[in-house]
Amino acid sequence: MLQFQPPGFGQKVINTSLGFMVYYTQTAVPWTMSKSQDLPTLLFLHNFGGGASAYEWSKVYPAFAATHHIFAPDLIGWGESAHPVRDYQVKDYLTILAEFIRQTCPTPVTAIASSLTAALTIRLAIAQPFLFKALYLVCPSGFDDFGQGAGRRLPMQIVNTPLLDRLIYILGAENELAVRNFLQSFLFANPQRVSQEMVQAYLASAQQPNARFAALAFLRGDLYFDLSLYIQQLTIPTVVFWGQEAQFTNIKLGERLVKLNPTAIQGFHAIPDAGILPHLEVPEIAIGLLQKYL
Repeated sequence: MLQFQPPGFGQKVINTSLGFMVYYTQTAVPWTMSKSQDLPTLLFLHNFGGGASAYEWSKVYPAFAATHHIFAPDLIGWGESAHPVRDYQVKDYLTILAEFIRQTCPTPVTAIASSLTAALTIRLAIAQPFLFKALYLVCPSGFDDFGQGAGRRLPMQIVNTPLLDRLIYILGAENELAVRNFLQSFLFANPQRVSQEMVQAYLASAQQPNARFAALAFLRGDLYFDLSLYIQQLTIPTVVFWGQEAQFTNIKLGERLVKLNPTAIQGFHAIPDAGILPHLEVPEIAIGLLQKYL
């Protein structure tokens, strides 16, 4: 949603095998006074969940726009990108992530990603390590790590019932009250940090035509996997950040995961008084931590 982007950032589009993909990058002064294409690349990848989009990182990437070429896509099924009617699977997102990087980013790329998308990025970095220079990941989780389903909140028979699944999405993601409650109760540690702009940005994404299909695939668990079975194979230098109050995927899970690969994972930082999206809840802290490495 372009109206929620920071000044100086505009919208561009590429075509992928699953449809068009919108992304945000520097398009106006002051950033275009220098040749952004000659700068190191930073790729920001948002989390999944009702109303998710590139907006999630929009309070962070302007801090790096003078020194890096920024790419922040809405993933397929989210934001203003295409919303094909399909049963979304893990392989779909591994495919379009690879396609996006190849089409837009000089490789190898530095990727910054959160939650399930961070876990998918790890899998892609294992399969195609030549695409990546470094990974900075917030609360990476496959949501079925160590065989423990972390994200399922509704019985499968309810989520899979025709018409009822549509009603669940309408009540849970397509109205302002539900969106605000979702952000305050599940994503943030401090509900007072949820702004009206955040609510409107999530609502605008959730109300896109056919947005429910990707969201319900996530809610059903179709996109879950056990990250602990993959993370030991990671060779790309990686730093992990974790909101200390993150729900569903608590910090003990993060500590357990990073211990599986102390060679590739070169840092682990707990962020106090923050939930699963510290980069949206306390962006100044996320910026400071990233600046330490970038």
